[in-house]
Amino acid sequence: MNFKRVHVIVNPASGKDEPILKTLNNVFHAAGIDWDIYVTKKGGDARRLAHEAVQAGADAVAVYGGDGTVAEVAAGLFNSEMPLVLLPGGTTNATARSIGIPVELAEATKLLADPNAQVRVMDMLQVGESYFLGVVAMGIPGEVAATADRESKDRWGNLAYALSAVRATLNAPNSDYTITLDGQEIHSHGVICVIQNQSAGLMHLKQPIDGADGLLDVSIFLDQNVGTVSKAAANVLLRTENVAPFEHWQGREVTVVSQPAQAIQADGEVLPPGSVTVRVLPGAVRFVVPGDKSKQ
Repeated sequence: MNFKRVHVIVNPASGKDEPILKTLNNVFHAAGIDWDIYVTKKGGDARRLAHEAVQAGADAVAVYGGDGTVAEVAAGLFNSEMPLVLLPGGTTNATARSIGIPVELAEATKLLADPNAQVRVMDMLQVGESYFLGVVAMGIPGEVAATADRESKDRWGNLAYALSAVRATLNAPNSDYTITLDGQEIHSHGVICVIQNQSAGLMHLKQPIDGADGLLDVSIFLDQNVGTVSKAAANVLLRTENVAPFEHWQGREVTVVSQPAQAIQADGEVLPPGSVTVRVLPGAVRFVVPGDKSKQ
């Protein structure tokens, strides 16, 4: 890969209060990369700016922001061959962590100048006219996303999700789920429903979740223990390992209806409660990732 023209899309509302321009300039100047920076002001800007980068003939797009901003940019690159570089700038940076992106800004930026970097093709999730990369979740994770506000995340970071999970779990009701998976109807009962595209460690499956297999992983958490469910709810947002009992299926399109209606979130974005339809978009985005060090 030889990137000479890069568009950098920045969400100023994301992540830590840290100076990023000097870091970017140092890396790009040393690598001889011509770069332009574009700042989002409202929802939808990131998707538009990514689409404009494709039209302008950039060699790659880099995005500094959280998981929601990353998903927006990926949606703007959909159906293009444009590589996408993640510059971790959110609270959890779950997508970046799931594909092995360095957490330090300078190290992540250096991927654009790394001759050993590789392109990893990944699926996306579509919900209506919106696109996501990681997790759509019903129940407590939806409540957590709604209550962990921007101020709390800025102040406490990932702990904001854990604290919100504990509060939400205290009054967490069980729900009946009607799941239509590739035309087949399934009935289940639990406290959380998760539809995943990423994150191998989220639950103990026989095979890790593959974000490029063209399939959705649908799981229902069954455990009603407050401590276990609180941990499960926080880990759904953080996409880390979970131990709660669950049921699991795979498919390409799923509709889930909860009764009583549960809150819903997708990559931390709050969606209308009660029901959601998700379909997988195979091979929708091309991420630049570190190369295999064993082969270097």
